[in-house]
Amino acid sequence: MKFMNFSRKNAPNVVRLGCVFGDACFDITKAIGDDLLEFPRVVFTIEEVLQVKDGLQALEQQLGGLKRSSSGIQSYVFQPSEITFHAPIIHPQKLIGIGLNYKDHVEEIKATTPKEPLLFGMYGNAIIGPNEPIVIPPMSRQVDYEAELGVVIGRRARHVSAVAAVDYVAGYTIINDVSARDLQFSDGQWLRAKSFDTFAPMGPYLVTRNSLADGDGLDIELRLNGQTMQRSNTRNLIFKVPDLISYISNVMTLEVGDVIATGTPGGVGFVRNPQVFMKPGDVVEIEIAGIGKLSNPVADFD
Repeated sequence: MKFMNFSRKNAPNVVRLGCVFGDACFDITKAIGDDLLEFPRVVFTIEEVLQVKDGLQALEQQLGGLKRSSSGIQSYVFQPSEITFHAPIIHPQKLIGIGLNYKDHVEEIKATTPKEPLLFGMYGNAIIGPNEPIVIPPMSRQVDYEAELGVVIGRRARHVSAVAAVDYVAGYTIINDVSARDLQFSDGQWLRAKSFDTFAPMGPYLVTRNSLADGDGLDIELRLNGQTMQRSNTRNLIFKVPDLISYISNVMTLEVGDVIATGTPGGVGFVRNPQVFMKPGDVVEIEIAGIGKLSNPVADFD
């Protein structure tokens, strides 16, 4: 099932919880408030649901029953065109990046395949939702795209085995791990290059583990102004989702709502000849099978 954070266009500052409901969407916040759905309290975001033990699964089960009945639910149903989507996770404690995790990306930059996952940190200030602009900062003129599968943690994880790791997944989303390449290479590390405001577009949905299992075998594609720049499949990940969760949980405790950006495939802009960097007026779209499409315009710093 696909869950989303959204706001109605007549109340843009009020975030609500919804889900995809057939060809339309469903207002979960209103349904809980009206006692159509049973839940311990009214919730307004996916993160609030994740704080309730097995909350996502409970909603998923009830919503599955509602889909089979059309009586009395029309007031909760709306079209995607009527709302503004927000990032599915707005304030994670941790946003963890993985470097050099696709075989085709390692090959294109002529790097050595990592023996262990390469971890780096990003910050929540970089998160924006679908259709929000990626802003080119004054510090950089070499801003690159990176299509990535995002993993959202649903249970506190510490020293988890790879065999059990998928049980700790709440679901999956799409992340554009935007990177200022000139700063990345001048710094010799990745923190500044990936931490500018707007550099982590995310969304549009959180798709549950029940729908996508361990996230393997998903087609992933990035288009810049309609032209395909990256195309791969998550089966090409060097370290798969269970491996990443297990490895990271042996470094640090993964908390509910933490997000892992699993790495980007080949086709990034700085490797191309000539190089391709995003510029104001561009539109970048990332599509992952089973999740949907994340689209963001690019704007100059104002």
